[in-house]
Amino acid sequence: MSVNYPISVSEDWSVLQAQIAQLNPDKIFVLVDENSHKDCYPILSSNLALDFITIVIQSGETNKNIDTCQKIWTALLEAEASRKSLILNLGGGVIGDMGGFCAASFKRGIPFIQIPTTLLSMVDASVGSKLGIDMLGLKNVVGLFADPQAVFVYSPFLKTLAHRELRSGFAEVIKHALIFDEDYWCQIKSIKTLSKDIAWGPIIQRSIDIKSNVVSEDPLEKGLRKILNFGHTVGHALESHYLDAPSSLLHGEAIAIGMIIETSLAKDKRMLSAPQLEEISNFICSFYSDIIRTLPALNQLSNALKQDKKNEGQGLLFSLLTNIGSCDYNVLTNLKELQSSLDWFNNHLVPKFE
Repeated sequence: MSVNYPISVSEDWSVLQAQIAQLNPDKIFVLVDENSHKDCYPILSSNLALDFITIVIQSGETNKNIDTCQKIWTALLEAEASRKSLILNLGGGVIGDMGGFCAASFKRGIPFIQIPTTLLSMVDASVGSKLGIDMLGLKNVVGLFADPQAVFVYSPFLKTLAHRELRSGFAEVIKHALIFDEDYWCQIKSIKTLSKDIAWGPIIQRSIDIKSNVVSEDPLEKGLRKILNFGHTVGHALESHYLDAPSSLLHGEAIAIGMIIETSLAKDKRMLSAPQLEEISNFICSFYSDIIRTLPALNQLSNALKQDKKNEGQGLLFSLLTNIGSCDYNVLTNLKELQSSLDWFNNHLVPKFE
């Protein structure tokens, strides 16, 4: 099975040109931040013989909010965008999430195409039709589901990334392997150093295939799709906690820590073995050792944890590994169990790296 829109991992810009021509828009807008405007927009504009209206916003998760949306909507109105217009979201996860949200809500919906420029957005954020913004320090708490017209993945954009951004995206690759494909896990375990020169095409394609298969089975996240949130319950809480701090975490960095803690939780629930916990945590730490730190007290994370979108009623619901390559969802967990995993992280891993 597959999602209901084309996802192209290609270096052939004529694929995107044909998709745009089929839509026959009256105007084409390109949403960028200062980074994708500088590094990626020239590549887009030189490969597509089209007239674009650019909308430039400030980069970063701290700007993924309703104020920035109002700036985008205002720019669309001032340029007289219609429901026949098209938005190309050229950037990372923030651009894709917020640009799609603005497109899907402007005049009750105008077409948009996702053109991810970071590894994180290529393998994860641009696929699955989840769109949204942050509010009151909570990740993606306002949003909706809406399909793009297409997703166009041009992997050479990865050459424009800083190493930290590349590593942030790699966390989602790790997640896909752990929740769905043990063979994929064995494949990525052979990677010792992240580099822009890795053959990323097959890795991107495999992660997209995994996510699109899961999304096709459960497009509105009523069941199976929740496994894609492995690492995200704790990860989102940490990302929100550190959002305005000098030592803020990128999304993938927070998810990397979240995956370690949630793997410990699965071990404590006897869903995984101790050797599996060691294997997973050692591999993740080999890439993310510099962000391993003593974590905040549980009461500092409790609001974000309780607001997690997977929760039902009073319980905390987690997606936890049952093996390397498989995952269960709606695993009821209490704060005492979670505290035990946080303590394990602080006592077992932090002394090695902090």
